[in-house]
Amino acid sequence: MSEIRRLGVPAEAAGDRLDHFVAAQLEGVSRSRVQLLIGQGDLLVDGRPQKASFKLRGGEDIAIKGEPHPAPLQATPEAIPLEVLYEDADLAVVNKPAGMMVHAGSGATEAARSRGTLVNALLHRFKTLSSSGGELRPGIVHRLDKDTSGLIVVAKNDRAHAALGAMFASRRVGKTYIALVQGAVEREKGTISAAVSRDPVRRTRMTTRPSEQGRTAISHYQVLRRLETRYGRFTLVSVRIETGRTHQIRVHMASIGHPVTGDTLYGGAGQLRDQQALQAASSRAARRKSEPEPLRLGRNFLHAARIEFAHPTTHEPLQFECPLPGELEAFLLRLEAAKSPTAPA
Repeated sequence: MSEIRRLGVPAEAAGDRLDHFVAAQLEGVSRSRVQLLIGQGDLLVDGRPQKASFKLRGGEDIAIKGEPHPAPLQATPEAIPLEVLYEDADLAVVNKPAGMMVHAGSGATEAARSRGTLVNALLHRFKTLSSSGGELRPGIVHRLDKDTSGLIVVAKNDRAHAALGAMFASRRVGKTYIALVQGAVEREKGTISAAVSRDPVRRTRMTTRPSEQGRTAISHYQVLRRLETRYGRFTLVSVRIETGRTHQIRVHMASIGHPVTGDTLYGGAGQLRDQQALQAASSRAARRKSEPEPLRLGRNFLHAARIEFAHPTTHEPLQFECPLPGELEAFLLRLEAAKSPTAPA
């Protein structure tokens, strides 16, 4: 059983939120970690559970039953199915599914933080990978967001890792994505050149607002297909990126008013509603009764479809392509089946 830690609430803390106060008292413990302890019933105020937003009055006794510091992150082999498109002694190219984190990171539970990642699957499949990325990122030369699917290059040894890393750093790797964005993109093709930095307010987001910390980011897009449906207008685009900033395509497309479909972090809709059915209903009650089920994707419509680079040892040009996964193809078909009657034939 873990030791119970106690905190007394001084009078000057009256009015503070419970989670804010506890996080400030425990060094190296985040507010989200405190909220997890509260949700698990491992943090009590005067012997009773309270909400994270509970306002302290001063004089309370706070008991922490759980371990406030999360267990260390680990990278361990795990038997997870892995689609390998190419493999040799130096590298492998794999198709990462959406919903899988590349390596251990944030999460509410130890399993969410350390298990089920691409690294876990790679260690089980290949046994030995490059160590250049550190203990938690063996073999990882570049990354994809959790809800982005597609091609990732993996280094099997440190020499290959160094060569591949230099290629990515010097923009000698061609990376092309397929994205379905909301709205009708005006131009058939274009370039977005806007520096990307961490959003100072919402730290989980990136932003293109001017900042001293902004890093150069360049994305070239081209329209592949336009869809005018009962759920609204959409544009299927290919996006070739010169740089590989965090959330680059997502934040760039949102910056021109066309967020990636399903990307709620940057303004995309989590579910799509039949706009014509809503407009046809004469009252709120009629809307509730007649509206069909919303169309949900459950992930971002963003897929790393193509990658080109020179082999780190033989220098042979390599090129790999990976079609849209089934759930994205099915989503496109549903949208096309809901073609608006006013759309051109």
